[in-house]
Amino acid sequence: MNQSFQEVIRNRSSIRQFLSTPVEEEVLREILEDAQATPSNCNTQPWDVHIVSGAKKEELKKALLHTREQGQITPDFTFDLKDYYGRYAERQIEQAQTYYGELQIAREDHEARQNEVLRNLTFFDAPHVAFLFMPSFGDNVRVASDIGMYAQSFLLSLTARGIGSVPQTILGFHAETVRQVLGVSDDMKLLFGISFGYPDQEAKVNKIRVGRDPIETNVTFHT
Repeated sequence: MNQSFQEVIRNRSSIRQFLSTPVEEEVLREILEDAQATPSNCNTQPWDVHIVSGAKKEELKKALLHTREQGQITPDFTFDLKDYYGRYAERQIEQAQTYYGELQIAREDHEARQNEVLRNLTFFDAPHVAFLFMPSFGDNVRVASDIGMYAQSFLLSLTARGIGSVPQTILGFHAETVRQVLGVSDDMKLLFGISFGYPDQEAKVNKIRVGRDPIETNVTFHT
C-alpha cells in the first residue's frame, strides 16, 4: 500500500480477467474494515454484503447461467439503456465501441458479443464476488447512494492493495437467483455485484481503458 490516494483513484480500472489466486482472508478483512468506515445517511450503514468464493461461487455461477439460458430475469430495480439520452447515451455508446473494438468483436458478431456478456455470469474467472444488498426505505434513492459510497470505498481499498475488481450491474438482473442460492431474505434487494481478485496482467481485456470527459462537462463553478 505505497500508492498515494491520487494514484489509487486514477489507477483503478475495471478488470475482466482474473487469476485463480484467492485473496488472503486477513487482507480481505482489512479491506472490509476500510469499507465499513463509509459514511451513510443518519449513520444507518444499510449495506448487506455477501462475499462468495469457492464451491458456493461455482454453485451460483451454474445457477446464473441456467436462469439466463431460461430467460429468467428478476431485477429488483429497473434498468434500460434506452433511458439514456444526450451526452449520457453518447458515453455509453463510446464505451461499447472502445471495449468491443479493442477485443476485435464486430458489431454484427452477435454470438461473440453474447459470449462476452455471459462472462459476467462466470465472474470473469474471479476467485471472489461481493453482492451488495440493501433494505428498502422510501423510494430507495438515499439507500442506493449509501451503497454506492460503500462500493467506491471497497473498490479503492482493493486497488490500493493491487487487487482488481469490476462492478457488475448485470448481476443485479438475477436478484432472485442470487437470493435463493445464498439464502438471503426477500427483504434485502440486490443492487449489483463486484467480482474481484488478482488481475491477469497478460490478458488483453485488462489493458482496455475508457476515457473520461473533462471536468467542465460535469462541474459548474459558482463564485
